[in-house]
Amino acid sequence: MDIDVLKEYVLESEADAFYDELVRAMDEFNIVTPRREAAFLANVIHESQGFRRLEENLNYSADGLCKTWPSRFPTLTDAAPYNRQPQKIANKVYANRMGNGSELSGDGWRFRGAGLMQITFRDNYQALANYFGMYIDGVPQWIRTPEGACRSAGWFWDLNNINHYADEDDFDGVCDMINRGHKTTAIGDAIGFAHRLNLYNMLKKDLGE
Repeated sequence: MDIDVLKEYVLESEADAFYDELVRAMDEFNIVTPRREAAFLANVIHESQGFRRLEENLNYSADGLCKTWPSRFPTLTDAAPYNRQPQKIANKVYANRMGNGSELSGDGWRFRGAGLMQITFRDNYQALANYFGMYIDGVPQWIRTPEGACRSAGWFWDLNNINHYADEDDFDGVCDMINRGHKTTAIGDAIGFAHRLNLYNMLKKDLGE
């Protein structure tokens, strides 16, 4: 992949900052065919808003909380204490799941989505730390650097065997492995699927697929 291709999709400053680490990570995890590259890039560009956001945006209004997590915030009264308070929101919605402790533990905020693939939860941070030979306490900072953001995305891609879906041109399957926000099997039910698909189709052409 040439850097000029990347600059068609992200700001020049972001392309310059991430290109070398992105190429290394794609090589490291065998994301090396045009179809694999297009599927990977479409998703990391979408997830990170063009490499500009390396951590999850949890700045929800009370109304947004009720719509996004109705089981945790069934009424506006329940959501009001969390209105526009990202740290409190993370600690609430990610509590007692996948290795995270209670709301009071702070794990939800500490292990919120980060990196180009928005890795979330203590169990995933620990698995990432184990793979790269790190202590878990160092992961939150590392995953927000160009190297950590790119390599963690490649690790997640490889861990979930997403190259298999890319090779089959099953882009719906690719996206479902990354962010199936709606627990259904419908085609295109991943969050932001239309944007991801548009990027994928353009990238395939630019990368010679």
